[in-house]
Amino acid sequence: MSDFKPLRSVLYMPSSNERALEKAKTLPADAIIFDLEDAVAPDAKPEARKAAAAAVQSGEYGDRHLIIRVNGIGTEWHADDIRAAAQAGPDVVLVPKVNSAEEVRELVDALAAAGAPEKTTLWAMVETPIGMLNALSIATASERLTGFVMGTNDLVKELYAEHVPGRQPVITGLGLALLAARAAGIVIIDGVYNDVKNVEGFLAEVEQGRQMGFDGKTLIHPGQVEGANSGFAPSEQAVEDARGLIQAWEDGKGAGVVTYNGKMVESLHVESAERTLAIHEAIQALQA
Repeated sequence: MSDFKPLRSVLYMPSSNERALEKAKTLPADAIIFDLEDAVAPDAKPEARKAAAAAVQSGEYGDRHLIIRVNGIGTEWHADDIRAAAQAGPDVVLVPKVNSAEEVRELVDALAAAGAPEKTTLWAMVETPIGMLNALSIATASERLTGFVMGTNDLVKELYAEHVPGRQPVITGLGLALLAARAAGIVIIDGVYNDVKNVEGFLAEVEQGRQMGFDGKTLIHPGQVEGANSGFAPSEQAVEDARGLIQAWEDGKGAGVVTYNGKMVESLHVESAERTLAIHEAIQALQA
């Protein structure tokens, strides 16, 4: 995991809002999504497209992961968005409501045809019932697809479900997408939390997402960045335990059974500990 980059906080910013784009340069978010879709009014989309491309090419966002979210397949803006995003060359082009492997392959072909540099990968928003059920075929459709983003608002809507603490109505969908992402070896980012004034509820959902295995969380307000960064970072205790476990494993080589803090240690525990340390070290490098 030497090239690991944290993606704890993935903040949506409306590309039609110049002040928001300027503010994003100062925020400690791991990634910025320059949004051309939901956050941008129809008549503002052409200018937003230009602004997003200019932001990505400006070099003024430091080491942040830069993502352009285009409008969805079948919309009147999609083709122009794809061309502009490809030519801007962000780290990622994010596409909403991806429902099939065939759509992924079409998107990959469109990015290549528009001249997207090799470093620009594709992320798919998984936010419909059919998208969840096709998650594995979507995740494995192309090597250029390197991430999922959960669209929980749309999923709740399409299920005729409700937003409730604990997210029980969408747990099955989240689980299907997580299984597919981990089977395919791609990144997966949790959905947004809508009630920006409910800090306690937000932090609870961050904790749930981390426990489930998400790499980070998409955010809709700058005030959520700190909570996501903290919640998806290994705690001091987790780092200490990881180091101790790895040391016990090294010390006990050839001794048969190895234990740490009274618990048996196997190679799978060592792999988990090494991942914890890699995440911790990558976060420390960001803060240096």
